[in-house]
Amino acid sequence: MNTFDIITVIAIILFARLGVRLVGRFLLKNEEDETEDQNDRN
Repeated sequence: MNTFDIITVIAIILFARLGVRLVGRFLLKNEEDETEDQNDRN
């Protein structure tokens, strides 16, 4: 593998980690909003 391949692999790994983190936060926020909505209804 040449230098460009190594940089590409590192970039893909970093973007994948960032994406997983953002999706995880988004899903947690949605679950909290849904539980708050259910609590407000009761």
